[in-house]
Amino acid sequence: MKFTDGYWMVRKGYELQNPVDIRDIVQNGDSITVYAATKRIEKKGDTLNGTLLKATYSSPMPNVIRVQLNHHKGKVKQGPEFELNTLQTDVQITNEGKNAVLQSGDLQVRVDGSKGWDVGFYYGSKRMTGSAYKGAGYITGPNDTSFYREQLELGIGEYVYGLGERFTPFVKNGQVVDVWNEDGGTSSEQAYKNIPFYLSNKGYGVFVNHPEKVSYEIASENVSKVQFSVEGESLEYFIIGGADPKEVLDNYTKLTGKPALPPAWTFGLWLTTSFTTDYDEATVNHFVDGMAERDLPLSVFHFDCFWMKEYQWCDFEWDKDMFPDPEGMLRRLKDKGLKICAWINPYIAEKSYLFDEGMENGYLVKTADGSVWQWDLWQAGMALVDFTNPAAVDWYKGKLKVLIDQGVDCFKTDFGERIPTNVVYYDGSDPQKMHNYYTFLYNKAVFEVLEENLGKNEAALFARSATVGGQQFPVHWGGDCSSTFESMAESLRGGLSLGLSGFGFWSHDISGFEMTAPPEVYKRWVQFGLLSSHSRLHGNESYRVPWLFDEEAVDVVRDFTKLKCSLMPYIYNSAVESSVRGLPMMRPMVLEYPQDPTCATLDLQYMFGDSILVAPIFNNEGDVQYYLPTGTWTNFLTGDQIEGGRWISENHNFRTLPVMVKPNSIIAVGSENGRPDYDFADQVALHLFELGEGRTAEAVVVNKAAETELTVKAVRSGSSIQVSAEGAGKPWTLVLRGIQTVSNVEGGTSAAGEQGVVITPASGASSVTIQL
Repeated sequence: MKFTDGYWMVRKGYELQNPVDIRDIVQNGDSITVYAATKRIEKKGDTLNGTLLKATYSSPMPNVIRVQLNHHKGKVKQGPEFELNTLQTDVQITNEGKNAVLQSGDLQVRVDGSKGWDVGFYYGSKRMTGSAYKGAGYITGPNDTSFYREQLELGIGEYVYGLGERFTPFVKNGQVVDVWNEDGGTSSEQAYKNIPFYLSNKGYGVFVNHPEKVSYEIASENVSKVQFSVEGESLEYFIIGGADPKEVLDNYTKLTGKPALPPAWTFGLWLTTSFTTDYDEATVNHFVDGMAERDLPLSVFHFDCFWMKEYQWCDFEWDKDMFPDPEGMLRRLKDKGLKICAWINPYIAEKSYLFDEGMENGYLVKTADGSVWQWDLWQAGMALVDFTNPAAVDWYKGKLKVLIDQGVDCFKTDFGERIPTNVVYYDGSDPQKMHNYYTFLYNKAVFEVLEENLGKNEAALFARSATVGGQQFPVHWGGDCSSTFESMAESLRGGLSLGLSGFGFWSHDISGFEMTAPPEVYKRWVQFGLLSSHSRLHGNESYRVPWLFDEEAVDVVRDFTKLKCSLMPYIYNSAVESSVRGLPMMRPMVLEYPQDPTCATLDLQYMFGDSILVAPIFNNEGDVQYYLPTGTWTNFLTGDQIEGGRWISENHNFRTLPVMVKPNSIIAVGSENGRPDYDFADQVALHLFELGEGRTAEAVVVNKAAETELTVKAVRSGSSIQVSAEGAGKPWTLVLRGIQTVSNVEGGTSAAGEQGVVITPASGASSVTIQL
């Protein structure tokens, strides 16, 4: 929200007061509070009839500084509030009159009163950002409204990323962003997943701790500042430091919650009924059996909305006209090796038998006069489950448990964005704050019932809406995209932005949700989709099985599904890292290469885990241009080696694309390619790529319980490669990619392989020495 008219003037109807004269700095335990007048105080009389703004600085955990700005603190606080974690923190404070320093870990806030108002945030000795003259401000506006804003410095060459799953340009500089969840598709400035956290390429993050609407002006009101504002008398934000952007994300997700680890089976291919298509058990079997007949590995089958009867969403009962034997049907599908997903949302249509239950027991959100809030958008007469009522949560969970007992393994938690603000919640929550926060309670309830009934690390959602903390309930998908190359690119931008907002696992509707893709778009999107965290074929009015597009589409789905299954030892270890460190599996280039200026703006390619670069193709011709950082990279599919530090232009058919492995990497490849959940360590092949002089490469292989089973390191010295292994209880091999011969192997044997020499360690050997 803009408050100024150009650089000099304030917009008509608004009054802006800035802190300009620090009057006192008070230490209170591990915090300091700065009191600042909004005018110069020359004499005692100047202290009368004026405003005193307060800023309190503290630290909830090392390398994180909390900033609380307020005008009048006496206003009643209404929830909800984000659930935050804190750690014991050793804070060092220096307070010298109008100057003070608070240090947490390597992060400092320095208050310099000699300049009137200058607050700087430093990591080590480097100033990352700060709030200077006319930065912070209290604003009054029309109709007795009030706002608090902050303006933080934006340096030369500094870029801002994140703020949730945004489909606008990846670099947010120049954009106006309102953190307000809306069902706007993937082709607008609206977003399903709004996260008031941004990451800077200068190595810090800023999290605004407000569930309600947060308005950002990112170099769009003041071109050298990032402004954020909220309505009310106070503003709270956190500066998050770290040695690099990965550590910043780690610290942010320590504060707001780490992503849960999805079960291994979720990483396989998902197929759905699509949305408004006609289907019954025979239709489902036709598609499932058709996939099997064509040797297309399928892991999950999803039933979209119309598994329930029309006008009754949600009643959580199968439409008996289409599915007369749901328990038997689910058992038969599971006998084919499939997991089952069912679509749900948090809305209760008036025709649903649950509406009366919910109304009688007070489980539905109400209006001010005590009536049930209702409208006809989406479902006729629908109401909203009140997840602030613990009894309503238990009621909702109970309905889902029936489905779990029938054989449903996970839920697609659709919607959660169209949340009204003219309502009353059971616990008195502020409806403005609940608009965004509702999705957290909704997805939390569904995730919990899955964990409670299926076990830890067996719960998985396919969620559309999110707010801060929602990353704890994966997986999230990108919403309603169109079946075009342009929409494929905007989906990727959204996923990369969400990844830099603390979300580890993300998916999208392969080939687009709206319309039906031409075969060229379908095949290119399949490549992208199966080199994503999670992979789902889904659409609106038409089915998405590949043979309905063309026969080559069948081959492309087979190739890339099997590729993903074979890469599961590498992929699942990356997933474990995501759950531990809060890093996205699909990583913007800037996250892996923050010191390479070319990587700062790239949004048409990404790192899949820390070692594989993927450059999707967005045109019919198969042309692709992508950037490789310095080093010798290898195309995993073709074996082609390319020197980096430059842009590459190539042309690919539908069976290949740039899947580039960075040098000094070991990629763990599994012994199976027909399913994602198998014994990853048994007969794993460790592919070693371009190990440089004096360099070390390492691979860790975990099992489905996220326990480490095998760690292999390779160190090169001259023409010798020393390989060591820990936990080698199962047979494994080492593939020297691109190397056709070796002169000697100690502790094992060598044999020629299609992709390079294959080294087999001797039985029980924990080390192998290879002479090139």
